[in-house]
Amino acid sequence: MSTYTQILYQIIFSTKNRKSVLLEENRPKLFKYVWGVINNHNSHLYRINGIEDHIHILSSLHPSVALADFVKDIKVSSSLIIKEEKLFPEFKGWQIGYGAFTYSIDAKERLIKYIIRQKEHHKKVTFVDEYKKLLKEFDIEFDEKYLF
Repeated sequence: MSTYTQILYQIIFSTKNRKSVLLEENRPKLFKYVWGVINNHNSHLYRINGIEDHIHILSSLHPSVALADFVKDIKVSSSLIIKEEKLFPEFKGWQIGYGAFTYSIDAKERLIKYIIRQKEHHKKVTFVDEYKKLLKEFDIEFDEKYLF
């Protein structure tokens, strides 16, 4: 018998101290690189997008890959390429930690649209407010001091 899974993860993480350093013109290069990392983990990227201070990834996760290792590899390897290629001169790294939220396949199209519209969305909602809303929606206890 084989292993079959169908779990969508929305993974969110921000730049160190949530600095607005992910310049729009080089984000496509970053996103393409992250897609490669995800692909190397035999996982599927449905959508990636972000703004100056954070990114959203909608992905499946291969059953043999631990979520923490997956996110760590994305963050470490993307940090290296950002610095090597000088994609974002002010980039100092990713903030410690991340959010990972699971969804059923029924939510896929809605999440893809949501991730595509990040630029418009964040004209109305701050990253911290968005993140707190997700944590509350998923009934995750959190300490506010770690959000700022």
